[in-house]
Amino acid sequence: MRRTLLAGVSGLALAASGALAVPTVTSAAAVGYPVVHPAVADYSQVSTGTTPPTPAQCASAGRRCFSPQGIRAAYNLGPLYANGFDGRGQTIAIFDSYGSDTMAHDLHVFDQAFGVNAMCGEEGVACQPGMPTFSELHVQGDPGTTAPPSTSRGTGQESKAAWALEVALDVETAHAMAPGANILLVSTPTAETLGVQGLPALMNAEQYVVDHHLANVISQSFASAEGAFASSQSIEPLRHAFKSAALNGVTVLGSSGDNGTAGSVKTPVKSGGSSLPYPSVEWPASDPLVTGVGGTFLCTDPGATAGRTVDSTDNPAACRTNAGAAEVGWSGSGGGFSQVFDKPGYQSALPAGSTAIGAKRGVPDVALQASPGTGALVYLSLPPDGSSGLKCGATPCSTGWYDIGGTSLSCPQWAGLVSIADQINGGGLGQINPALYKLATDPAAYAADFDDVTLGNNTTDPTVPGYSATTGWDPITGLGTPNAAKLLPDLVSAAHAG
Repeated sequence: MRRTLLAGVSGLALAASGALAVPTVTSAAAVGYPVVHPAVADYSQVSTGTTPPTPAQCASAGRRCFSPQGIRAAYNLGPLYANGFDGRGQTIAIFDSYGSDTMAHDLHVFDQAFGVNAMCGEEGVACQPGMPTFSELHVQGDPGTTAPPSTSRGTGQESKAAWALEVALDVETAHAMAPGANILLVSTPTAETLGVQGLPALMNAEQYVVDHHLANVISQSFASAEGAFASSQSIEPLRHAFKSAALNGVTVLGSSGDNGTAGSVKTPVKSGGSSLPYPSVEWPASDPLVTGVGGTFLCTDPGATAGRTVDSTDNPAACRTNAGAAEVGWSGSGGGFSQVFDKPGYQSALPAGSTAIGAKRGVPDVALQASPGTGALVYLSLPPDGSSGLKCGATPCSTGWYDIGGTSLSCPQWAGLVSIADQINGGGLGQINPALYKLATDPAAYAADFDDVTLGNNTTDPTVPGYSATTGWDPITGLGTPNAAKLLPDLVSAAHAG
C-alpha cells in the first residue's frame, strides 16, 4: 500500500468547463490509499448486435436477464410514472474512472431497444424543450478508452474497458429507472487509487459538483475495504464532499461492495494482494453521510411488466431453492459493521426483529437487485480489433449486450429512485438516511414501503464469518428493497417531518 502526503494537492482542471479549479483539500497527515474498483461482480456477454437477447439466450448463459420494464414492475414504479413522477427536473451525477468514448452512442442504442425516453445528448437525437439531458464532465482531460494497444491496461491498476462497462451500467440503468432525470457523467483519468492521482481527485470532483449545484443525487459505484486504508484517520480528509452535500441538499449513495464480509488489501497494485482476516465493510458506503446500497437476488419474472410476479423456476439456484420468495439476500452483498464510524443517531431505533447494531455504523441501509444471476441488460461498444482488454472467458469481448450484476447495479438504480423523490419534493432531499429509518420504525409504514428481505447470507470467504438476513434491518440488505410507489412519497413526507 502506498503512503503519501495529501498536503499541497493541486486544483483539478475540468475540461468541460474551461480552466475551472476544484477546491484543494489539504492535510498534514500521511494518508494511505487502497485499490478501489468498480463494484461489478460479474458480467456475461449474452449477444451481439443491437437487438436485446431473448430469455432463451439468457438462460443458456445461466442467467435471468432483466429489461427496464421488468425491473420497474418488480419495484412498483408504474403508479409514479402514471402521475408524472419520473425524475424530471432533477440531475443524477455519476462518478467513474476514465469514462467511455461511446457512451452517447450506447445510450441511444439502449433507449431505442427498450423504448426508454430519449435524452438530449444521445447520439443522433434532436434536442427538444423539456427533454432530459445527458452530459459529460471530464476531470483533467478527456477519457482515454479508445482502442489501446493489446498489451495495455491503462495505468496497470485497472482495465479501462472494465470501467467502460461500469459507465454503461451506471448511465443506462439510472436513466431506465428515472427516465425524466438529467444525467451528468463525471470521469477522472485514473483509477481511484494511490494518492493525489486517485481518491482525492475523485472527491474533489464531487466537491465541485456540489459547490456548483450541478446535481441533486450522487451515485458512487466503487468501494474499498475500510481496512485497506493506512488508518481510520486517513479516510477523514476524503469526506469533505459528503459534508458539503449534506449541507446543500444533495443525496450521496454508495455501493456496499461485492465480496460479502471479505475485504482485501492490494499492495502493490500489480503484485496481487492479501485478504483481511476479519469481517469488513467498504467505504464510502460505510460513511454515515452516505446511503449504503446492498444487493439481492431478484427472483421475479423478468417478463412480467404489470407488477411483481415471483418466479421460483428459472435460474439462479438461490431463487429455485427459496420457493415463493421474491428476493433473497445476495451472497456477495457487502455488509456488516464499520470499524471506523460510530453508530449514527438514525440507526438507534430499528424495526422489530432486526439484527442488533452495536456501537458502530451498520451497513448497508437499503438494497436492490445485484446478483449477477438476476442482473440487468446493458449495451456496450468495444473496439472491433479485440484490443479493448475486456475478456469474456478466454476470448476478447465484443460489442453487444451484457448481463451485469453487483452493487454497481443497485446503486445507480437507487440514485434514479432518489431523483424521483426529489421531483416529488420539488428539490434535493439531501441526506435521506434519517427519514428512511424513521419510516422503518413505524410498523405500518415499514410494511407498506419496504419489501423486507429475510433470506440469504453474505459469507463469501469461509474463513471470514458472514451474516444472515433477518426480519427488519440486517447486514446484507439493510432495511430491504423499495415498494417505490409507496416509499418515495412517504420518504418526502418523513424528511419534512424532521
